[in-house]
Amino acid sequence: MAVETLLLGVDVGTTGAKAALFTTHGELRAVGQSEYKTNHPHTSWAEQDPEDWWKAVCQSIRQALDQVDGSSDRVAGIAVSSQAPTLLPLDKSGRPLRPALIWMDRRAEKEAIQLKESIGGTKVEQITGNRADPFYVAAKLLWFKTHEEDLHRKADLFVQANGFINYKLTGLHGLDHVHASLLQLRHWQSDQWSSELCDVCGVSPEQFPPIYPGHHVLGEITSTAAELTGLSAGTPVMAGTVDGAAAAVEAGVVEPGQAAEMTGTSTVLLLPNNQRLSMPIFIAMPHALPGLDLLLGAMATSGASLRWFRDQLGELEVETAARTEGNSYDILTQLAATSPPGSEKVLFLPYMMGERSPLWDSHARGVFFGLSLSTSKAALVRAILEGNAFALRHNVESAQQAGVTIKEIRSVGGGTQSPLWNQIKADVLGIPVLLPRTSVWAPFGNAILAGMGLGIYQDIRIALEEMVTIHNRYEPNPDNEELYQQLYQIFRNLYHHLKEDFDDLAAVI
Repeated sequence: MAVETLLLGVDVGTTGAKAALFTTHGELRAVGQSEYKTNHPHTSWAEQDPEDWWKAVCQSIRQALDQVDGSSDRVAGIAVSSQAPTLLPLDKSGRPLRPALIWMDRRAEKEAIQLKESIGGTKVEQITGNRADPFYVAAKLLWFKTHEEDLHRKADLFVQANGFINYKLTGLHGLDHVHASLLQLRHWQSDQWSSELCDVCGVSPEQFPPIYPGHHVLGEITSTAAELTGLSAGTPVMAGTVDGAAAAVEAGVVEPGQAAEMTGTSTVLLLPNNQRLSMPIFIAMPHALPGLDLLLGAMATSGASLRWFRDQLGELEVETAARTEGNSYDILTQLAATSPPGSEKVLFLPYMMGERSPLWDSHARGVFFGLSLSTSKAALVRAILEGNAFALRHNVESAQQAGVTIKEIRSVGGGTQSPLWNQIKADVLGIPVLLPRTSVWAPFGNAILAGMGLGIYQDIRIALEEMVTIHNRYEPNPDNEELYQQLYQIFRNLYHHLKEDFDDLAAVI
């Protein structure tokens, strides 16, 4: 019997690392995962220790390999994606100078305003395809330069999360072209560095690794990395990509009119195009596949808000899960299913760390609205699910109003594990929600990138048609249409009514 070739996809997410083994035909063989923590030293700050990423990656890879006999020698290639973008400065020895500022970190609000004032907000959008915002690396760099001047002078190289892992795996530095676009230091149309933005942020192009396509073979597993991960030394490692771009590949979303949404810590609406489109309310970045681009409607804390509720108010569900070897999220969503559509007239604004698309408001905050003495715990959980679905609809409507056609939405990520949430999304959106057969989020897309880099897939679109199949479909329930339409309008109004109050609260010392 022929030995089955395997491809390894790894994702460095916001809450943990995940590694998955696939055959070259896209069949899942094993999954390993390991969590790490996010530190919030101050309101709106979000930092992670890069060494925690590396430990979690090593653990998740070993978990996956241990599930398949002889897998170490059968892995033909690896690709790593990650949360994005990240500010991580390294010294000349390749050691982190400080914890990483992850995408969720909003401390650079004043610096984003400074970018607009020094260069012009419209000009920043024209150069980079994206609005000036603390989400991007440019504003974070300006904060780093202003507030940590000594460390800024010591910075030899700035890398992304997957770039740091690739360095640990291969000893080589690289920056994939999707992450490069989210630095907000390069021209969107020409892919050239902007000397104007680099100068304002106090960096030079030489302080970033060489830029490669995601399927480019960056290097090979070193003997040290082999010992730590269980992989074979010499295994090829690709440049990798952003988790959202990998998720678009996993969902088979490669044509205009198709859309995907991935829900994990955050939710991202993925809209492919071949015209290098940009819209200020969305994030513009390349697709992981050559010749395509993406518009992203990126929410900040969808899954994170459910996790917050679990950690702060779900002690009973956590204890039950531990006792029964179950899943605390499943227990919470089963509880939510006992509350009727509309969550007993409770609405939730899911802006727990401000919001990205389409509001771009760092001061927005989470709100439960409509509480009464009869409100049940089930209603609170369901309100979180519905509130995030309303926020997703806000992004979908914004795209449609801009002329983007959305015929169906393919859903990937951890959020797909909840049938209730899937149905709520379909009902709120009024659009069918489709679940691909293989849904482990970005690792599947990474495995496909690894196969591309090795020349396994001669025509990637044909390969995706064969590998990405739909196993479940959630149709909108017309019985809930009128109710959700009414609640959605109240949801939208709530933010506008509270916007000045959010700003006032942010100004309180």
